Amino acid sequence: MDTFPKTLVAKIDDAGKRLDQFLTLQIAETSRARVQQLITEQKVLVDDIAAKASLRLRGGERIAVLGEVQQPPLRAMAEDIPLDIVYEDSDLAVVNKAAGMMVHAGAGATDDERNRGTLVNALLHRFGQLSDVGGELRPGIVHRLDKATSGLMVVAKNDESHRKLAAQFAKRQVKKIYIALVHGWAKQDRGTISSRISRDRVRRTRMTTRAPGGREAVTHYLVQKRIASKYGKFTLVELRIDTGRTHQIRVHLASLGHPVVGDALYGAPRELSAKDEPGISLPRNFLHAASLQFDHPRSGAAMSFSRPLQDELQEFLEKIEAK
Repeated sequence: MDTFPKTLVAKIDDAGKRLDQFLTLQIAETSRARVQQLITEQKVLVDDIAAKASLRLRGGERIAVLGEVQQPPLRAMAEDIPLDIVYEDSDLAVVNKAAGMMVHAGAGATDDERNRGTLVNALLHRFGQLSDVGGELRPGIVHRLDKATSGLMVVAKNDESHRKLAAQFAKRQVKKIYIALVHGWAKQDRGTISSRISRDRVRRTRMTTRAPGGREAVTHYLVQKRIASKYGKFTLVELRIDTGRTHQIRVHLASLGHPVVGDALYGAPRELSAKDEPGISLPRNFLHAASLQFDHPRSGAAMSFSRPLQDELQEFLEKIEAK
């Protein structure tokens, strides 16, 4: 990892290169866009003078990089985005999240991309006030679903509800059921996957069960049906998780050789093909949080909610089952 400020000297071999191109090659783990932003912020001096990204080097210049890019802060902001509210009262809400929606702001190329279009933003517009326990970036968020996963989530409207719901998750008292369609036929009708999960050291956006160490993760699966179709073999499975690790279900199923349909990150094909048929694809993961059970944080009453597969998943299932 580079530290700043730092000074570089262009060599004769660098003659003719653009300044931004040169710096992209010289500064570890950075992009050309990030370098151009540094130059725009006048944090790059060539022979003690601010320069443009398009400057052509001659060789021999002394180039000073004064600091790192100052990213605008991530923040939640109210946005008028449609929500499927399954239940709400003064303490909490249960929502059926659509696939393609991030739960809260994350990394992106621009301020809008990093901050807009999130579930949190939609919740702030709908309810106005949410719990503060998760911080300014994640008001109300007690647990999460991946962007490409749909289904049920409980959201806290005040801090007391947030703490009590979080305690139920920590004690594994919350019951969640997921439905997934995976490639191949599962060998057993039911089973438990308990491989520990850690971040992939090479592909940092992935998790893995193959690295030493890792965090405890437990996933139980039950086969609903096995499908032999013109697009290949598939298994529809019901899943329950005892832990909530990042990508847990996806990486556990992939570790068995049965990646979730649509999940190219963990080895699923981007398109399914069949003889004499046009290819078909699913622009999301076939993974849905179908059921959620917990105790109400104020009354203690048992709460139970369920939602069927979303339309695009049901239509895809019918398509591969068609004769």
